[in-house]
Amino acid sequence: MALALEGKKAIVAEVSEAAKDALSVVVADARGVPVYKMAELRKQARENGVQVRVIRNTLARRALKDTPWECLNESFVGPTLLAFSTEHPGAAARLFKAFAKTEQNFEVKALAYEGEFIPASDLDRLATLPTYDEAIAKLMSVMKEASAGKLVRTLAALRDQKQAEAA
Repeated sequence: MALALEGKKAIVAEVSEAAKDALSVVVADARGVPVYKMAELRKQARENGVQVRVIRNTLARRALKDTPWECLNESFVGPTLLAFSTEHPGAAARLFKAFAKTEQNFEVKALAYEGEFIPASDLDRLATLPTYDEAIAKLMSVMKEASAGKLVRTLAALRDQKQAEAA
């Protein structure tokens, strides 16, 4: 069904607004994916702070014009599903990677992070980014190991000093 001009303008404005708040964008093709599976994907996306939109390619190009995500224009071929990560840059990539494992008809076309185009083959670059809590946990473990190592070196120095005094 054809959209009226006002409807198209509303869609472009809505997608532009989502693009302004996005930390990263993932473009995918969901041709052949059953509707109930797409409903599950959308539910998971909402839970992970990801906005998912199916949009016409010309409207997507207009919505992303003059944004850091304009680099994705070449990937707008065929059916287009856009996912905007709003809470964590790797959320949409992680979600789509997991979904593509279970759904063979689902294909990630491209990604963008901070205005840089990332081909679909490099999906892991974003999907493996640690969340805030994971990053803090890694930092704390490194700090803990560093302080434990310093304690061990101090104790070894004390032992060496006592042995030198005894000899």
